Amino acid sequence: MQTNPQTNSELSFDDFKTEVLNDYKIAVTSRECSLLGRREVLTGKAKFGIFGDGKEIPQLAWAKAFKNGDWRSGYYRDQTFMMAIGKLTIQQFFAGLYGHTTLDADPMSAGRQMGGHFATHSLNEDGSWKNLTAQKNSSADISPTAGQMPRLLGLAQASKIFRNVKGIENKTNFSINGNEVAWGTIGNASTSEGLFWETINAAGVLQVPMVISVWDDEYGISVHARHQTTKENISEILKGFQRTEDENGYEIIRVTGWNYPELVEAYQKAGTIARDEHVPVLIHVKELTQPQGHSTSGSHERYKSEDRLAWEREFDCNVQMRQWMLANNMATEEQLAELEKDIKKQVREGKKAAWTAFLEPQKQERQEAVTLLNNLAESSSNKNFIQKIASDLAAESEPSRRDILSSTRKALRYVVAEDAVEKRQLQEWINNYFETIQPKYSAHLYSEAEENAKTISEIQPTYKDGAEEVDGRVVLRDNFDAIFSKHPEALIFGEDAGAIGDVNQGLEGMQEKYGELRVSDAGIREATILGQGIGMAMRGLRPIAEIQYLDYILYCLQIMSDDLVTVRYRTNGTQKAPLIVRTRGHRLEGIWHSGSQMGGLVHLLRGMYILVPRNMTKAAGFYNTLLESDEPALVVECLNGYRLKEKLPTNLGEFRTPIGVVETIKEGSDITLVSYGSTLRIVEEAAKELQQVGINAEIIDVQSLLPLDINKDLVESVKKTNRLLVIDEDVPGGASAYILSEIVDNQNGYQHLDSKPQTLAAKAHRPSYGTDGDYFSKPSTEDIFEKVYAMMHEANPADFPKLR
Repeated sequence: MQTNPQTNSELSFDDFKTEVLNDYKIAVTSRECSLLGRREVLTGKAKFGIFGDGKEIPQLAWAKAFKNGDWRSGYYRDQTFMMAIGKLTIQQFFAGLYGHTTLDADPMSAGRQMGGHFATHSLNEDGSWKNLTAQKNSSADISPTAGQMPRLLGLAQASKIFRNVKGIENKTNFSINGNEVAWGTIGNASTSEGLFWETINAAGVLQVPMVISVWDDEYGISVHARHQTTKENISEILKGFQRTEDENGYEIIRVTGWNYPELVEAYQKAGTIARDEHVPVLIHVKELTQPQGHSTSGSHERYKSEDRLAWEREFDCNVQMRQWMLANNMATEEQLAELEKDIKKQVREGKKAAWTAFLEPQKQERQEAVTLLNNLAESSSNKNFIQKIASDLAAESEPSRRDILSSTRKALRYVVAEDAVEKRQLQEWINNYFETIQPKYSAHLYSEAEENAKTISEIQPTYKDGAEEVDGRVVLRDNFDAIFSKHPEALIFGEDAGAIGDVNQGLEGMQEKYGELRVSDAGIREATILGQGIGMAMRGLRPIAEIQYLDYILYCLQIMSDDLVTVRYRTNGTQKAPLIVRTRGHRLEGIWHSGSQMGGLVHLLRGMYILVPRNMTKAAGFYNTLLESDEPALVVECLNGYRLKEKLPTNLGEFRTPIGVVETIKEGSDITLVSYGSTLRIVEEAAKELQQVGINAEIIDVQSLLPLDINKDLVESVKKTNRLLVIDEDVPGGASAYILSEIVDNQNGYQHLDSKPQTLAAKAHRPSYGTDGDYFSKPSTEDIFEKVYAMMHEANPADFPKLR
């Protein structure tokens, strides 16, 4: 081994020794945290443990190359790195393991995530952006394997945008000339995932400043690399990605994971290439170990041979660094032994402090509850039963909030027929407790800032006298033109979004006008299109990621559900990713692109808005609204509406469609018909035919599914008509059932109904091909007419004789 890492050649030997010794302290601290953390899980104090042991030394080298403004998108082994950049203390490590529900204690997520999931704060308390170039940044981790990769691509692409797009040079709280590098980490086995390959390919195409470290310890939980990777060597099979003098590609670096000076040199080289040249780099960190196995859920002794275990003990990176330090006179055996002993003590003390801080508020809450229970017991004829509950709770040495609430709520059952001040005091305390404690586990699913997207007022489109009627796609196109002119940080990308202006010409001419970086074509890779958007949105840009058809959302649904919609929630409001996802669907005559999965999206995408405009003017208004806010959304344009005629507004880029507000598009008195998107045109046709037989239907467009009817206007219609039918092209039990639940359950619409509320959905299968396939698969005008008529027949058979 060389004695000095190249980057330290200007340091004196004494200064270099000090730096190396400090690195070793961090490595030992991290390892002790892992060892003690595992014990905390096995004793039951923590619920799950997954640690960074065996990866300490390469992460120290990485931290040396990581600069202010840079970003991390990693996975749950990077605790040493977080300690090395000063973003994770011993006490914070254990607070995260215990799930302490304050950001002061656990700044990563305030107890929202398991230990090993790290983040920094991008936002001030009021939700505004911090200066991200003045700090070292980590995007919030997720557990799903390789799920961090698509976001990594977007974090890197943002630097390319900031360096090359004019008009955003003043965004210096987000970037300094695009000099920031996005650093990713992934386990060797996880490179088997499609998300890894899609991201690797996309980054090579885009040529962005991304450095991806592959931690290679030969196993994926219990499965050896021979079952994971061709040739058992990820860098070997990626040779074709290596750049040459004539072709763009990757710089590929291979390094041994226990060789400290070699690692420092490799990471400095990678950072320089990515930062200066905007070239992606892959670092294959080989010969790593995992001393405690994958996690606390299993033991690696079950699947590793004795030879392998012996090798891991010898080539443990911490052990090797220690031997190197001794061999090169960095420290004496006595100095290192004393250092290690002191660190063990620090870790034990930090663990104890974290556990004490975690329990203290719960002990105080428990004491309040016990006092109230004892008071209640004294006033009740069921004193003995209540006192038993109180004494059992008091005896809990480590009370949980579940224990506290369970005990107090059960006690109320014994006094249900009694009326005493003590009973009312306990009831009030329980209600207040829920109000105070519940947000610790539920807050920040959506923006809680005073000016969130739901508060943005509607601005109606304005028109000239005798306004021109144009294809709906022209309204969209001209509104996008206004958006890109008004918002220089806005950009759009997707399959066919660039040169041809999208498949329906809603972006016609935009690339020619605004350039290939702002209006871009992308490969057929939905997951990384979505990831590009997440990463760029996390860095202050306003990306619009276009997924060509609604059905293709399924390719990136895991990223949307696990990453995008949870960013604000899983960081307890300290990060955001206001990505707009644009797609099109509904009413196509065929199995695909038919929009039949809305119910699934509604349930899987809680945390972002799902907007379902019935025409292109409404869609354009949603884009305008979203760009005035800072929240993610999915906008589903009507696939069969681009050629339908609409008036061209004069206030393009300014009119706004309100989010979560329904619109009554026809007044009526006999029945309320609720729908959205393209289906509304069929509902309107059916309403005309119903009018001919004396049935006056009211039609309501919900406009957005998430959120749904924040003003509770739907129930007001039901109060008037006393009958309700929800029509949808989704499968039975999908979006129509979701809408019905809102009206009947949440808005208590059942109180005003004279007939059973009903839904009319598509058949349980995807729609069959062709016009006849569509007719027999999805609700038709006749289906709606007959369903409404049957409801009226049941209520008044004399006026509405049976139809069939």
